Amino acid sequence: MSLAISGMGWVTPLGKGVPFVWERLLKNERPVAETISSPLNDRSYPVFRVPPSAMSDVPIHPRLRRSSAISRFAAIAGLSALDNARITLDAEIAARTALVFAISNGGVIYTKRFYHEVVESGAQAASPLLFPETVFNAPASHLAAILGLSGATYTLVGDGAVGLLALKMAEDLMQSEALDRCLVVAAEETDWLLCNAYAKWRLLRSAPPIETFASPPRGMILSEGAGAILLERSGTVVVDRIEAGSNFAMRTEAAARVDKVFAPLCDGEAIDLVIASANGTFIDLAERHAILRHCPDALIFAPKQLLGESVGASALWQLICAAESLRTQRLPASSLPIAQHDGRAQSHSPPQSAVVSACGLNQQVAGARLRVFA
Repeated sequence: MSLAISGMGWVTPLGKGVPFVWERLLKNERPVAETISSPLNDRSYPVFRVPPSAMSDVPIHPRLRRSSAISRFAAIAGLSALDNARITLDAEIAARTALVFAISNGGVIYTKRFYHEVVESGAQAASPLLFPETVFNAPASHLAAILGLSGATYTLVGDGAVGLLALKMAEDLMQSEALDRCLVVAAEETDWLLCNAYAKWRLLRSAPPIETFASPPRGMILSEGAGAILLERSGTVVVDRIEAGSNFAMRTEAAARVDKVFAPLCDGEAIDLVIASANGTFIDLAERHAILRHCPDALIFAPKQLLGESVGASALWQLICAAESLRTQRLPASSLPIAQHDGRAQSHSPPQSAVVSACGLNQQVAGARLRVFA
């Protein structure tokens, strides 16, 4: 079943709004890294955070008054996607709209505060007002309340591939004639607590820039924000195949798993563009292997090189990049064949197809193929 992308919303370290962020990516612009420090040790970490200007028009709603940043990111992105599709939800339209939310680490800032109070003062002293923001489905609950959605609402928890798994769930939900559309939203926030964890796994680098497809890999920088895609049954940019993929037990198995995702997406198909999940870690070489085997002449764009690794939100960010490339027929200057991925500018033919590859840090792999139809 093919699904069309009718609306998109974007909140990133480069700002918010698909046209604004896309223009900045076309110019190869990068956000400024902010340094955060851990109170547990003397380590500092660079992160890419959403600027305050991107949060200036957070909707006024009681559910957002004390919510975590991740919920506010999701609300802005979700409402922007509906606005982009020129859809105003009333009771009838809301009843025929589903929501699928993708998340990885959850509301880490409130989780940290709740945990800190338990450690410092004991469980009885921890504020119960903080606890609802530490559960994974809190952002989906807030967004559904703001939109007035009373129907199907789901939260999927995973790693950097979870956005594509949410897309697959949306495809399954849209088999029902009771639904006209599905809003897929993914969000992430970052904090020193998260940085500490990824640093222990030796996945972070100490300072920008992020170098993708380097051997050996030199590490990533965490970022935050949200992405939203509204899916309907007809439109110009179509998701015509989704591969839910599989898991891998060890990093050495990643290349074989990514290869199995690329095979059906590229088999007998002319692929003009690959939006890779390369982020400066072991993921890059796994994707490079699959691209060289299945679509070596395709142009490659790795948005995490510019935007950072947003984990739970990353796959939807990649989907937005693929859809904008097909919709506008414009590509960032850093889009190059994999064998020439050294940052040199190059002229491009207008892309008609794109593959989105998502290889997560916690062993999930998935992919999707998009096409543009006149």
